Amino acid sequence: MDILRAMRVLTANRSLLALAGLLAVSNLTGCSGKPQAAQGPPPAMPVKVVQVTAQPVTDWSEYVSMLKSRDSANISPQVEGVITRIFVRSGDRVNAGAPLIQIDPLKQEATVRNQQASTAAQEANLKWAQQQYDRNSQLAAAGVISKQELDQSRASLDAAKAQLTALQAGVNEQEAQLHYYKVVAPMSGIVGDIPVHVGDRVTTSALLTTVDKPGNLEAYVQVPVERAADLKMGKEVQILDPNGNRIAQGKITFISPQVDSQTQTILAKATVPNDKGLLRTSQVVHARVQWGTHPGIEIPVLVTSRIGGQFFVYVAEDSGGKSVAHQRQIKVGPMNGNNYVVTDGLKPGDKVIVSDTQMLADGMPVNAQIQGS
Repeated sequence: MDILRAMRVLTANRSLLALAGLLAVSNLTGCSGKPQAAQGPPPAMPVKVVQVTAQPVTDWSEYVSMLKSRDSANISPQVEGVITRIFVRSGDRVNAGAPLIQIDPLKQEATVRNQQASTAAQEANLKWAQQQYDRNSQLAAAGVISKQELDQSRASLDAAKAQLTALQAGVNEQEAQLHYYKVVAPMSGIVGDIPVHVGDRVTTSALLTTVDKPGNLEAYVQVPVERAADLKMGKEVQILDPNGNRIAQGKITFISPQVDSQTQTILAKATVPNDKGLLRTSQVVHARVQWGTHPGIEIPVLVTSRIGGQFFVYVAEDSGGKSVAHQRQIKVGPMNGNNYVVTDGLKPGDKVIVSDTQMLADGMPVNAQIQGS
């Protein structure tokens, strides 16, 4: 029985081998019954390339910056009291001297009236003292009164004049103080936030609002001390929007002589025009400081691929008289517009493939054509 079972297994295996042979022959002959020819190498894939050239590359650094107005005034009252009226709203444009906020002046007005009444009374006393002196002068000339009595009337007249002068000065002071109860704009500009309300009691330390004069702003840039040697007056500073596009530019006009001991940075200020009104006081922006230019290599961002945190490009190279695509690792620096600045991995004359890179594989034959030709 064991021999019979072994013979049956052997027969089945031979049948399977024969069937496999027939299938192989069928695949070789195809539908026509003729053997198929062996396939040759794949055709070269047409691609566009850019020949790398050395060109001037801008050396720059990007920092977080705060914008401040060169003409901005914080408005605080010079007197204490209760706000009775607010003449403006945030964002209003005002001229110099325009009223902003009214503080209750009733108590001060009463003080002014009291001072004015005291002054009027003293004017009457002065008039009487003058009459007394004039009368005594005539009597003394006629020998009716002594010179001592004349001197006393003269002293009374002088005292009345001095007291009137003091009272008039007090009236002027109280009237000047009364003007402070109406807060006015110190210059033409735009009214900022108004954190107070009618009915609030304010002191001289309270911030009522701000007035910003449209025009230039200053970008406050904290530059690391390592770049102190490169920091020079007149260096260009670009202000960028959230997408990295330049929206304004200026030049460094101030460099602090001291280093911030906590951050180890140097404060640099750049005057930035704001003619289009795209920037705001106290706005946090990205500022790009241009240090200079040096020869370098740039390639489009879209031709690079990032694998495991490393950057790669495909380069068309000659191999046995044919052009093949080779993947090459590169090192890149900061972006310059839509390009990467390449710091290592490419040299002038290399042909970087810029089309159909997602369909390439290392060692694939390519038909390289210079882009634009």
